[in-house]
Amino acid sequence: MGFEPPQRLVRALGETYGDTAAAEWLGRLPALTGKAMSAAGHRVTLDRVVAPGGRSSLVLLVHREDGTPAVLKVAPAGAAPALERAALAHWNGWGAVELLTGADAGVPDDALLLERLHHEISLRSLPEAKALLEAAGTVRRLWVEPPAGHPFETVTGRTARQAEPMLAAAERDAELGPLVSAALAARDELVTEPPELLLLHGNFRQSKVLSAERAPWLAVGPEPLTGERAYDLARLARDRVEDLIASPGGAVTARRRVKKLADSLEVDQDRLRGWTLFRAVESGTRSLTVGRRQDGELALEFAGWL
Repeated sequence: MGFEPPQRLVRALGETYGDTAAAEWLGRLPALTGKAMSAAGHRVTLDRVVAPGGRSSLVLLVHREDGTPAVLKVAPAGAAPALERAALAHWNGWGAVELLTGADAGVPDDALLLERLHHEISLRSLPEAKALLEAAGTVRRLWVEPPAGHPFETVTGRTARQAEPMLAAAERDAELGPLVSAALAARDELVTEPPELLLLHGNFRQSKVLSAERAPWLAVGPEPLTGERAYDLARLARDRVEDLIASPGGAVTARRRVKKLADSLEVDQDRLRGWTLFRAVESGTRSLTVGRRQDGELALEFAGWL
């Protein structure tokens, strides 16, 4: 199967896995995609590759044998497609895109066959206030008890792994030291006595909520883990950061947003602020490390407001 992967995906894979590993997987991608299409629903036909698409997987619009439109995702092992499959199967379409389980049988571990949503319409297409309201209504559906014997890591475990690269970034640039120290101190306090252990989306933000037919809005692209709701909300609190930075009252608006999200979803405001700080600094230092300076500086400026 011949096609050109979207350049956004090529760049992101290089940043995440290194150019050599990314090139190796991309070289195998046509064969991987052909195998997944042959297995999915006993044959699917390709409509087109979604571009610019995502940063972690190839997304293809397909039709199943019975004419049903669907989406086929093919991802490298580092993107943990098996964990995404497990989370989507547990949600079973409640608040999230539906895994086409019957047709998904036999699909390779690195691929998922999903219901097709309106990928071109996300919550970012709505005015800010409306988008946050719809996002809150969507994410609360995802916060359920994890399945018995689940494979998901915890917030404590994931953030512990992220701490070392943050410290390394601060060692390379002393100006990052105070923010990194504040973020890690907040994290250490937050993981001491977590208030709950629920299944979380892990990367929830407005662009991860798409328009759908069977529900107004459904979440996609989880990076699932277990932990407290405040961690999941922390990425949403930083959404449209470029608009916040550009506005004269950005700092006040950012703090007001944290309070509003905490109140609307009955989450402790201090815990949400702490996780928002940690996740903004983690994202900012990671972006700087891979050369996305503008993204990194925006996230760190936002973190400084908190």
